Amino acid sequence: MAKINLGKMSREELVKLKSDIDAQLKAKEKSARKDALDAIKKAAAAHGFSGDEIVGDAPKKRGPKPCSTRGKAKPKAKAAPKSAPKYANPADPKQTWTGRGRQPNWVKEAVAKGKKLADMAI
Repeated sequence: MAKINLGKMSREELVKLKSDIDAQLKAKEKSARKDALDAIKKAAAAHGFSGDEIVGDAPKKRGPKPCSTRGKAKPKAKAAPKSAPKYANPADPKQTWTGRGRQPNWVKEAVAKGKKLADMAI
């Protein structure tokens, strides 16, 4: 086997070599699959089966076996029920707040002006 000095090759030559290697690997894999299928058919015939009965509609490409959690959808957590509003904006009763999460600006402004949360309770 001839040694190739990759350090002296140009970028274009390396890209071409990589492309040639990828094509050759694909051809070798295809040949190996065909040989394996032929061996399966021969072994099946020796036991009175056809190769198609053994292989069936198996996919042509197989990846690694999935682990128990791979490929399965995780159950979604149920959304917490909506809380009833506990506070309302005195200036606009349509604006409400449950008392959870960030305080709305109208609550911050009212508290800054000296109001208490209890004053805005529904």
